[in-house]
Amino acid sequence: MGNKPTKQNREEILVKAMPPLDQAFARWLARDVNRLHAFAPRNPRAIKPPDHYIEYMRLHGWLELDMDDPDLAHLIK
Repeated sequence: MGNKPTKQNREEILVKAMPPLDQAFARWLARDVNRLHAFAPRNPRAIKPPDHYIEYMRLHGWLELDMDDPDLAHLIK
């Protein structure tokens, strides 16, 4: 009674085959992907979060910083 497992007599062989790629296309693609992942803006502008975020952070004490904290020393220098 109940559900019975189905028979698994069928064996499948999965082969990953890839057609030959043009070497110029592969170099172009690698250079393009590298350029996308290495992109960083030169002068990122600081943005001010919305006021309700600031109020939430203030209520939870997340805006209070200890300037003598050794973990934050590298940020202050």
